[in-house]
Amino acid sequence: MRAFLQCIEADCQSVFDVGEKVYVCERCGGLLDVNYDFAEIDPQQLKTVWDGRRASLEPLDISGVWRFREMIPFVSDLSLVTTMFEGNTPVYTAPRCAEYTGLKRLLLKHQGLNPTGSFKDNGMTTGITQARALGARVVACASTGNTSASVAAYAARAGMTAVIFIPGGQIAYGKLSQSLEYGAKTLQIEGDFDEAMRLVLELSRETDLYLLNSINAFRLEGQKTIVIEMFQQLGWRAPDRVVVPGGNLGNSSAIGKGIKELYDLGIIDKMPMVTIIQAHGSNPLYRTLVSSDASKLIRVPHPKTLATAIKIGNPVSWQKAVRAMDWTRGWCDEVTEQEIADAKAIIGRDGIGCEPASATTVAGIRKLIEIGEIDKDEEVVAILTGNLLKDPDYTINYHLDSLYEKATYRNELIEKKDKIRSTFANPPIKTRADKEEIKQLLNL
Repeated sequence: MRAFLQCIEADCQSVFDVGEKVYVCERCGGLLDVNYDFAEIDPQQLKTVWDGRRASLEPLDISGVWRFREMIPFVSDLSLVTTMFEGNTPVYTAPRCAEYTGLKRLLLKHQGLNPTGSFKDNGMTTGITQARALGARVVACASTGNTSASVAAYAARAGMTAVIFIPGGQIAYGKLSQSLEYGAKTLQIEGDFDEAMRLVLELSRETDLYLLNSINAFRLEGQKTIVIEMFQQLGWRAPDRVVVPGGNLGNSSAIGKGIKELYDLGIIDKMPMVTIIQAHGSNPLYRTLVSSDASKLIRVPHPKTLATAIKIGNPVSWQKAVRAMDWTRGWCDEVTEQEIADAKAIIGRDGIGCEPASATTVAGIRKLIEIGEIDKDEEVVAILTGNLLKDPDYTINYHLDSLYEKATYRNELIEKKDKIRSTFANPPIKTRADKEEIKQLLNL
C-alpha cells in the first residue's frame, strides 16, 4: 500500500515521499498529512483481525497503536518499530461526572494510563519509528511537559539522543522530572512555549535534529489510533460526540482524521462530533472561530492558564483541528480556571485522576449542556489526556484551599492573586493519635 505526504491546502495538495525529512509543504508552507492509497477492504474482516489481536502476545499486537497497523502503513520494515506497549487505555463509566454535567451517561477514555502518563505516547511510537526509518540519531521537541516526557522515554528505548526545549518556569515538575530521568538534554528557554517551538523548528530545518512535535504528521498518525481503540472498546459503535482538550491541537486533529478514515472505509457507520475545549486564558482557536474572519488564527501572545499542558497561544495544528470539526459537525468552546478546577475534582470523585488540562472536557460538557449545544441523551466520550501525577501541586493546592490563578514563586510563594474557590475540597483532617477522637471524627 502506497503511503505519501500531502499538503492539506486545497489549492496546493503537493505530494512528498515519506522518505523525505519534511515537516511542512515545501511549495506553500502548509501542513502535511500522511495519506494512503487504501486498498479495497472488507470492514468486517478487518475488525475481526483487530479483535483477534487483543488476545495475541506478539509485541506489535500488544501495542494499542500497532495493533491497528493497517491504518498506519507508512513503515515497510516493522523491525524499526519502537513500542512501549502504549495505548490499551480504559474507557470508564463516570456516573458522578455524568450527574455533574447533566448527561444521562458519560464515558471517559483515560490516556493518562499510557507508559509516560499521557496521550503523547500513542504518537511517539510512530514518530520515533519514522525517525529510525530516516536514519535519525537525535530527536527534539518543544514542550509544556507531556511531549518532552514521551520523547525522552521513547528515544531512550530506541537508543537515540533526545533534546528537549522547555519554556522557563512554565512546566509542572512531575513532567520535568520525567525528561531528566530518561536522560534527555533539557534546555530551559527564556520565553514561552511558542518561542521554544520557533527555535526547535528552525534548528530542525538547519541541522540533523528530527522534530517530534505535532507538526510532524507521523506523530499524529499514532494518535489517531486513540479513537480506533475507543471504537473497538465500544464494540465498533460510534458515540455521538468525542470531547478533547485543545492546546497545540494535534490530538483533536488526529482524532478527526481517524474518525474520517474509518467512516470512509465503512468501519463505523457515523462520525462522532469532535468537540474541542480550551482554557479561557489560552483560547486562540475559540477566539478565531467566533471572530468575523475564521480563516486567520487569532494568536494569544501571552497565554494564561494553570492547565499548563494546553498553555499554547499559537497552536501549530489549528487548521487541521478546524478541518476535524468541519468533517464531523463539531464545536469549540472555552472554560474558566474555576470550571476546570471543579471539574477535575469531580472526575476524582469517580476514582479517576487526571491532570488539569484533561478536566476541560468535563467542564466543557457541563457548559455545553447548560447552553443547549449538547443534549443530555447524547452518548459522549471525553478524552482525558494526562495523569493526575503529572501535576500533583495543583491537586494539593486545590484541596488545601490555596489555588490561585496567578502566583509568583522565588523558592516560596511571594505573590498570589485571583483565588480559585475549592468548591469540592477534601483536605486532610488533623487529629491526635487517640482512638476515641478518631471514632468521633469518623462517626464510628
